[in-house]
Amino acid sequence: MKNRINLYLLEYAINSILRQKSKNFFIFFIFVFLVFLLSSVFLVTNSLRYELDITLDSLPQITVQKLKAGKSIDVDTDMLDAILDIDGVSDANTRLWGYYYFANAGVNFSIVGLNQYENQYKKSFQNIVEKFDLDGNKTSMVVGCGVKKILDKNYYKKYFNFIKPDGTLKRVYLGGVFCGDSELESNDVVVVSDDTFRDIFDIASNKATDIVVKVSNTKEIPTIVSKIKLLYPDCRVITTDDFKISYQNIFDYKSGVFLGIFVIAIFTFFMIVYEKASGLSSEEKREIGILKAVGWRVDDVLKERFYESFIISFFAYITGVGLSFYFVYILHAPLLQNIFVGYSQLKTTFALPFVFDFMTLSLIFFLSVPVYIGATLIPAWRVATLEADEVIR
Repeated sequence: MKNRINLYLLEYAINSILRQKSKNFFIFFIFVFLVFLLSSVFLVTNSLRYELDITLDSLPQITVQKLKAGKSIDVDTDMLDAILDIDGVSDANTRLWGYYYFANAGVNFSIVGLNQYENQYKKSFQNIVEKFDLDGNKTSMVVGCGVKKILDKNYYKKYFNFIKPDGTLKRVYLGGVFCGDSELESNDVVVVSDDTFRDIFDIASNKATDIVVKVSNTKEIPTIVSKIKLLYPDCRVITTDDFKISYQNIFDYKSGVFLGIFVIAIFTFFMIVYEKASGLSSEEKREIGILKAVGWRVDDVLKERFYESFIISFFAYITGVGLSFYFVYILHAPLLQNIFVGYSQLKTTFALPFVFDFMTLSLIFFLSVPVYIGATLIPAWRVATLEADEVIR
């Protein structure tokens, strides 16, 4: 019976909150804002990290690029045979890919040229060549969901006119739409046949953008990288680990901005906690003294204070988390998302994937609600243990 909620104390706590509604509303508003800010930051970072992990997992194990004056240039396709002869290499493919600037929308499309009859280095590309006949129609393309939205907005319903390097137009018809495992990966992608790609970018048949290599035993990757560098000293050989380190460095650098926001939010919250824990106002002390004079015990006072602080902090936490989910996954985190992905308009927009991180939300809860309750109970306990007449005086 003693462990049950005392409805009379709960009613008194609610009335006490309403009596000091201006002060409590201010605390509630600050609490909601801080929880909303922290939750939004963690939700955005978790979603982007999830997308990044999926994208990195889909990258080729080894990528070979040719350099000239520090810039990447097209590689010779005859390099493929020499790389395939290296012990430990299970497969290798030439790649055709590049960026096409669509001036009307102010975005860059990632154009990929695929050979229908080759093994694809990505599962999503393999699904495309199995589902769509790229070689059967030399003037068709398969686009990602984000590209389809951009084309529809600019009234390209059935086809798109690519501007070739010589200024002429290349009309390519829309053959289908695909959505990959990662929206970040497939959102801006346009897939065409290798012949169509070479025509759009004027690339010779004996040239390719780069070469991707698949290795049977991942422990042999450093050895194979060394062999490729010996064969082609003018080439840059990049592994999946190199991509991961590069992306992680960028992610960690931009996380510093979020760390600053986190520190400011925590500092502000603990300023409120310090103000609560430093002592009660004379009016609150007098109220506790009167309650003790009419027969309230110390545990009754503490229960009432617990109900009062729990109502404010818990509902502020729920409100802040709810607003953060709406802000991130419904509104797509405007401004906040751009801290990571950048403010450039040369990209198609994408929606953040829904990631429910129970550990992060629990961390925010235990850093806020129990701390605020404790900061409320400690000064109330100090006053409640005094004699009623001493407190009233």
